[in-house]
Amino acid sequence: MRMSKRGFVRSFANSHALAAASILLPTALLAAYVNTKFHDAPASAQAAKNPYAGQEEAAQAGKKLYARNCLSCHGELGKGTGNTPSLVDGKLNSVTPGEVFWFITRGDKDNGMPAWASLPPKQRWQIVTYVESLGTSQAAQEASPPLPPDINTSKLKAPPPTPPFTDFRYQKPGTFHKITVNDLPQPYAAKSAFNSPGLVARPENVWPSAPAGFKVELYGAGLDNPRTLRTAPNGDIFLAESDPGRIRVFRGLTAAGKPAQSAIFVSGLKQPYGLAFYPPGPDPQWLYVGSAAEVVRFPYHNGDLQASGSPQHIADLPDRGWFGHRTRAVEFSRDGKRMFVAVGSASNVDDPDTTPREHDRADILACDPENCVLRVYAYGIRNAGGGIAVNPQTSELWCSVNERDALGDNLVPDYITHVQEGGFYGWPWWYIGAHQDPRHQGKHPELKDKVIVPDVLLQPHNASLEFTFYQGRQFPAEYKGDIFASEHGSWNKVVRVGYEVIRVPLHQTGHASGEYQDFLTGFVLPDGHVWGRPVGVTVAPDGSLLVSDDGSNSVWRVSYTGK
Repeated sequence: MRMSKRGFVRSFANSHALAAASILLPTALLAAYVNTKFHDAPASAQAAKNPYAGQEEAAQAGKKLYARNCLSCHGELGKGTGNTPSLVDGKLNSVTPGEVFWFITRGDKDNGMPAWASLPPKQRWQIVTYVESLGTSQAAQEASPPLPPDINTSKLKAPPPTPPFTDFRYQKPGTFHKITVNDLPQPYAAKSAFNSPGLVARPENVWPSAPAGFKVELYGAGLDNPRTLRTAPNGDIFLAESDPGRIRVFRGLTAAGKPAQSAIFVSGLKQPYGLAFYPPGPDPQWLYVGSAAEVVRFPYHNGDLQASGSPQHIADLPDRGWFGHRTRAVEFSRDGKRMFVAVGSASNVDDPDTTPREHDRADILACDPENCVLRVYAYGIRNAGGGIAVNPQTSELWCSVNERDALGDNLVPDYITHVQEGGFYGWPWWYIGAHQDPRHQGKHPELKDKVIVPDVLLQPHNASLEFTFYQGRQFPAEYKGDIFASEHGSWNKVVRVGYEVIRVPLHQTGHASGEYQDFLTGFVLPDGHVWGRPVGVTVAPDGSLLVSDDGSNSVWRVSYTGK
């Protein structure tokens, strides 16, 4: 059943318990949500005109100001990072220049946007002019500002972190970490930082590091925004290249550790991310694809290198255009009776009670894959859109979560956890158990004792994304069933953290005990510059681990060669 554009909403009873069923929104109400003012900009801001619109000299001045003040969060090409939104590919088409100027001036501290009222109005308008000139990501590529030569290097003079918290300087393959609820500092114990990576080219003598006995090879290079990886039942490797809107297939393995064949399965999609084969098992009939606004499926049979039919629309997903997280991970229960879709929040900490764009978000949703009417499976999960997966040993759904920011350098931990049906995980009012977010002080006390503490707490701001349960036979026996998860890396920590692949031991029981281990590191240079950012993780047919990296636009292969 195709969902209408009316969509669905999460409904709370008086106790704000999980709704038992989806509730369809009237079209008019949905339209009101979609047309919500840009960050509540007043009418005067909406009507304000850019006095420098279309002036090349203003755009060039704005380019320099952008590099100095905006690049570290919004990225060299304006594509955004973390929860920082993209400024290209039509994301601001419905926003007036006056609204952008107003938002630059006012900022939004809770959602990670500093106020730039200290800049003269002329400079703020010049930034607006430059942002308008970016247009598409291709234009951004051509007009991208140079990387400031001294970006972030001064941050590295910080003292060593206080355990159990760490940063990239102390990451080493094989090192174990464990964060507990008792380790959490008080909110605002330290200032929050704006420290997004300014990506640099990987130096020729730099390579990712893995534990002793493991070998790291460059499996694929020259890709375009490689994100989610999935291994098809026949052993082909599927890769979502989100920005160009295509899905690529790799087949076979040469003696040099490269794919023997590469093909484009489908193109012309809009920010594809989630990939899942249906029905589960050795003979799938469909490839399901999750993007920001919808789930579609393509006919698929083992060995297909190109889609044999047009996409079929399965479900509409909550999408508010410019706002918030855009990734939508897709997974199926082992019996094939449920499809799960993770939808991240539209903000850092906005209250769904009062913020229309947060309706239907920060949830994991579920439906019958053949007759999809999405309902809430678990809620209060700020953003699991980077990764969900079913544990093959226990059949439990697990998720990888980007938690909220702006409460300090060591709050709030990201996490990996199994997901309880009907479970509440805190966002936005509470976090990691009975810890109330001070920005929502006094709200929903009835939920305090319902907040589930996740299985594995990760470093705050790690940006945990896709993960997989290792089912290969190549790695040592103690790795069987363990989780390998990509940590895309912080944008708002004084000294960088993440930028690695971690291992979560499940001890051949299918259950975690709270610790995790650095596995694949080295994506940050000693001076703090970043050259690589892990995203997707999958196990190849030979048991090696494949890791996509949208920093260097590569895929890495990790194999075991030792004893």
